[in-house]
Amino acid sequence: MSGTPEEAMQPAFDGMGMRRRSPRKAAPRKPAAQLPVARVVLDVQATHLGQPFDYFVDDSMSEAAQPGVLVRVRFGGQRVSGIIWERVNDSDTPTNAIRYIEKVVSPRVLVPSQMRRDITAVANAYGGTIANVLRVAMPGRVAGVEKEPNATMQSASDVESAADEASYADSPMVDRRGRFASRAEDHFPVIAKAYEQAQTLRASLTAPQGFSAFVIDALPGVGAWERTLAWMALTAMGAGKSAVLVMPGMREVWSMVHALENMGLHVFAPNARQIYEGDIAVLSAALSPADRYRAYLAIGEGRVTCVVGTRAAMYAPVPDEALFAIVDDDAYQYADGLMPYANARGVCRLRAKLHGGVFVAIGRARSVLSEWESQTSSVVSEVAGPSVAVHGFSDVIKSQAPPVRWLNRDELNRLADPSVGARVPHTAVRVLSKALEHGPMLFSIPHDGVTESLSCAQCLQLARCLRCSGPLVRIPGADAPRCSWCGASAVDWHCRHCGAERLRVIRVGAVGTVQELQGLFRGVPMLVSSQSQGVVDHVDAAPRIVVATPGCEPMVHTQDGTTGAYEAVAILDAWTSLYDLRLDARVDVLSNWMQAMSLCKSRAAGGRGLLIGETYPTLARSLMLWDPRVVASNELADRIATGLPPIVSAACIWGRRDAVERALHNIGIANGDWAWVESGEGKVPSLLGITPLAPDRTIDARELDEMGDRVKAVVRVSHARRAELALRLRTEVARHVASRESGELRFRMDPKDLL
Repeated sequence: MSGTPEEAMQPAFDGMGMRRRSPRKAAPRKPAAQLPVARVVLDVQATHLGQPFDYFVDDSMSEAAQPGVLVRVRFGGQRVSGIIWERVNDSDTPTNAIRYIEKVVSPRVLVPSQMRRDITAVANAYGGTIANVLRVAMPGRVAGVEKEPNATMQSASDVESAADEASYADSPMVDRRGRFASRAEDHFPVIAKAYEQAQTLRASLTAPQGFSAFVIDALPGVGAWERTLAWMALTAMGAGKSAVLVMPGMREVWSMVHALENMGLHVFAPNARQIYEGDIAVLSAALSPADRYRAYLAIGEGRVTCVVGTRAAMYAPVPDEALFAIVDDDAYQYADGLMPYANARGVCRLRAKLHGGVFVAIGRARSVLSEWESQTSSVVSEVAGPSVAVHGFSDVIKSQAPPVRWLNRDELNRLADPSVGARVPHTAVRVLSKALEHGPMLFSIPHDGVTESLSCAQCLQLARCLRCSGPLVRIPGADAPRCSWCGASAVDWHCRHCGAERLRVIRVGAVGTVQELQGLFRGVPMLVSSQSQGVVDHVDAAPRIVVATPGCEPMVHTQDGTTGAYEAVAILDAWTSLYDLRLDARVDVLSNWMQAMSLCKSRAAGGRGLLIGETYPTLARSLMLWDPRVVASNELADRIATGLPPIVSAACIWGRRDAVERALHNIGIANGDWAWVESGEGKVPSLLGITPLAPDRTIDARELDEMGDRVKAVVRVSHARRAELALRLRTEVARHVASRESGELRFRMDPKDLL
């Protein structure tokens, strides 16, 4: 067969011909006359692609494509979302390589100028990229929320000037400020009678400008810290400022919201016309996408000036001059689980400083960092610095706290108790039985699982490394225990307290607590509240025994619907505090104990508190005196002697062994200019480790093979070099990823624990 084959044609029905399509012509594009180049932060999380990329702004979309809006662009052959970070006249990129922005998703300014400034500062402080922080700071867009009646469209200029006093001169916000200020003034006499430095605190909250920081020790009693923080929020809002209140969990969030409602504020919610309004917005990952996006818009537009939430609230888009307060700043929940692993305390303090506002760390137990900040007088880094300590008056603390007895071995021998060594001695049973005649009582247990620790076989003190004072752990297959901080083998180990050379394994379990108590308190109703067996929100005021783990303690509700308190609170297994391996173990234990004791009736109301078991004398003294400064100052002295944070800044580096070792060499830690760091006892090595690190539980087999020998190292530098350390680590990780080197390599600034 010869000739040219016929062109293949699409079959068609009889009587219907092929549809003729004309070639699509690209619409002509022309750069905007003013500021034609937009620097866009893309939703790309790779460290080496963390910088903004330049795109042309078409003249037709110049008005809508303002800094802070969400756009769609082409990047690497695919369409990705991004935020316009700024508009500029020129670009260093060749003109023929710059693409145009394809679409403005919404002309609403989602990231105002203050937020762009804050996000950039947080990324630099923790060694991440702007895209890393933007991923967790801004909720996902819900288009339907933008069409709601209350969510009126605002231009970029309106949002940028939201902090200007003149823009609110004729708005209802002025009336609300006066109402807030009046209510705050009504509650101030109570605060002034309870806290030292109350006048200084009020002056800072009402001052028109200037950064200040405070460390506040919460008073004992049910709802005490909530009422104090609610007054601070009202005072700041009355002065025309916003208030951002960050909580460790949702139980604390709703407790804080309830305290604010008692002072006359209203939650951001729909009214009878289904229009959202209110004074308090809740920000949390537990909210639905629509609720979180709706609250985010209301905060950014200035319609809501009080923000309460978990870790997500630390990125609330509030204008300048704001109060940033964090509760129990040493809690584990404040460490972000995504790169750059920013800590809520550091973010809140950094943002408060940038906003010229007020930073407050309030809690039951004072963290070591807060204690150190209350003693230092010079700015040390971007996330730490001097703070004013605020403590309650001793007579107020004594009247509001329950009387706490420490039933250790010496006290039981003095009382001639025949049950010395029992988990619940006879003296405790006698005291608690009397309390049960009037209402409920609480047994606080450390946990409902099983842990293992190493201790001295003679004096039972926690076994610590002779080199760096880190806790010793038993490594399977190793000849001797090793330090979990520096990895040194505990050969020829001896106890620093008694000189003994033998170690023992301490195993702790609290599963059978209820069965044990049923034999001591016969016929008394009992219930358990824990994460594994279910959390009970509240109990009635009838006589019963409640066994709860830290953070799961039920509240007591009286018959008239108000919040009550327990007749007695007993801390069980206090001796477990002697074998906790964590760096902040004693502060965390004291915080848990104070949290449980704050639910007990006061001394005047007949409350009773018991601490049962051996523990550190400083811990027992802090609880009995309700003075967290005792433990905090003792811990700080230990940190000074060992050269550990907060005396120095630290970063944790982990990944495959060869990648970690290469990173340590490249940043100058292994044998470079940062190999040593100054501490309270002179120069000490900057590097702690390298120690083995178990893979995460979520790792699959293929990822496990890629990780290989997984290790971890801790790097210590002076506070003056913290920013440079974050930059060096970010540069090294970017180089590692860009060069496609195999193996895991990650880092975290300011780790809570060095384990």
